[in-house]
Amino acid sequence: MEIDPTTLDTDALYKILIGSVVPRPIGWASTLSTAGVANLAPFSFFTVVSRNPPMVSLTIQPRSDRVRLKDTLVNARETGEFVINIVSLPQVNQMHLSSVEHDPETDEFDVAGLAKAPCVTVRPPRVADAPVSMECKVDRILALGEAGDHLVIGRVTRFHIHDALWLERGRVDTAALQPIGRLAAEYTLSNSVFSCPIPDDFLTAASDQRMQRLDGKATGWSPLDEKGWSAAGNATVGLPARST
Repeated sequence: MEIDPTTLDTDALYKILIGSVVPRPIGWASTLSTAGVANLAPFSFFTVVSRNPPMVSLTIQPRSDRVRLKDTLVNARETGEFVINIVSLPQVNQMHLSSVEHDPETDEFDVAGLAKAPCVTVRPPRVADAPVSMECKVDRILALGEAGDHLVIGRVTRFHIHDALWLERGRVDTAALQPIGRLAAEYTLSNSVFSCPIPDDFLTAASDQRMQRLDGKATGWSPLDEKGWSAAGNATVGLPARST
């Protein structure tokens, strides 16, 4: 299959990108509005962009109406601060809940039932139970492309790492982290480790295997086929039930 991207609209291009660039780490960004309201939202267009000084980036799309900016972008631009929280398995349902679009007056920590922890160098709170959090000062924000996307680059000013994950020689115990990644419109649990080279017989045996579903859904099910799916990246399908 050969595809000319200039013949496709934004939604079609987005589906190809999120289905090809996998797994993507999730930057669970917490910000604070100028009015003092905390915001929390996950972004899978997230990565490291510099080692020294340590810098990370988020690419943030507009809201589902394709016009209004997401609260994370507005808050980061107006206050110059944000926090990146790393998502591990125990927080996955709460992370998914925080991806729903809310009005700027809503505190997603409260919506998801998450405890806040104070930061040292920035005002936004971090997720108390997140295994790793990074306090960030905005370095620059760049408008990109024709669909209203913005690249937010932040300089990490403080790391918070749970003591149980901190190893000798300044390493993080990634084997115990249980990190969650993003596939197309679904998630994946990183729970296998290997170094190269690995035996050819294993490669041959595993070459035709599909990923195993952990949610009990049919093999071919995808949120992309559901009416509630949005190319804005917000969760409108597959939300867990909550007690009242």
